[in-house]
Amino acid sequence: MAPEGPSGEFTGWRPEAFEFYEELEADNTRWFWQTHRSTYDHEVRAPFLALSDAVAAEFGPLHLFRPHRDVRFSRDKSPYKTQQGAVTEGPGGEIHYVQLSADALFVGGGYHQMTPDQLRRFRSAVDDDGTGPELEAIVSDLRGRGYAIGGSALKTAPRGYPRDHERIRLLRHKGLTMGREFEPAPWMGTSGALDRIVAVWRDSRPMAGWLNTHVGPPEEKPPEEF
Repeated sequence: MAPEGPSGEFTGWRPEAFEFYEELEADNTRWFWQTHRSTYDHEVRAPFLALSDAVAAEFGPLHLFRPHRDVRFSRDKSPYKTQQGAVTEGPGGEIHYVQLSADALFVGGGYHQMTPDQLRRFRSAVDDDGTGPELEAIVSDLRGRGYAIGGSALKTAPRGYPRDHERIRLLRHKGLTMGREFEPAPWMGTSGALDRIVAVWRDSRPMAGWLNTHVGPPEEKPPEEF
């Protein structure tokens, strides 16, 4: 059985964790959740807490997002999220994120969603011929290594910038992240999962370093969660 709390050693997520979310997708009801709450606690939540202990010294402790959905303003009244996410934030404003669902383990980092003040600094630095090409090279290198580059983006150029700007793809971003999705595999139920997660987060450092230097933490309150 997976460890009960944060004092346990992180040994990944067993197949039962993925099966739990597969079944939750098919039966997203309070009855199912209450009936299978122990599976969530032991197979999903406890490993996340153990992971938090394992990465805290290097990246800081993880914050686990609540499993319940906020359905107040949504047409979809399904009460529970069909994934479990957790995030830690570095002193410069960068985040490290990990998410488990029925189909995959996603690991990534960067700036998920920038506030207006961050966006102003970001676009100014991307536009600058001294700092913009540096980020462009970092992003190109990450793509070449198989990482997906994400973050919400405008469909056209932001106000004040030409549509044919040489770094228009970056200028359109309102958040900038990198990450990798892993399909369920035997290693996810072993201590080797820690090595895979940490490797992605370490690979995010060049992007995070650029963002921390030229954008920095928000001066306005960021969104509560993803």
